[in-house]
Amino acid sequence: MTTLLPTVLANHGFGLNFNILETNLLNLVLVIVLLVYFLKGFLGNILERRREAILADLKDAEERLVTAAKALEEGQSELAQAKSTAEKILAEAKQRASLIRQDGERRTVEEMARVKQDANANLNAEAARVVEALRAETARVAIDKALAALPQRLDDAKRAELIDRSIEALG
Repeated sequence: MTTLLPTVLANHGFGLNFNILETNLLNLVLVIVLLVYFLKGFLGNILERRREAILADLKDAEERLVTAAKALEEGQSELAQAKSTAEKILAEAKQRASLIRQDGERRTVEEMARVKQDANANLNAEAARVVEALRAETARVAIDKALAALPQRLDDAKRAELIDRSIEALG
């Protein structure tokens, strides 16, 4: 590069050429104007179609956003309703469990009272049976003692009188 610059400056020099015909400035301006004129419609159509596609995508996105917002609102409403229903079911279950527990306690108390009553009835029946057995045993012992003592206490006249009374009582 260092050798090229002095050569260019020594031979031709450096400067601006304002001659329109030599610099081909008219040709360049004409080509640029024609390119802008012809490509304006082509590029404009492409850009317009791209703009319309972007606007359509934005409109579609907005519609989906509105739909999603509605779905979210409905979902939140259904969630609130489901929570309310779940709370009602839980409250009913607690109430039912309390009623079942109270019923179970009542039945247990009733069953315990019945068992106690049956035990008392069995105890009273057993006591009555034991008392009756004691009475019978006492009566048997008394009869045995009376029969054992009877021959010594009865003489022949009293025996005959006792037999006569027994016969009269039977007949």
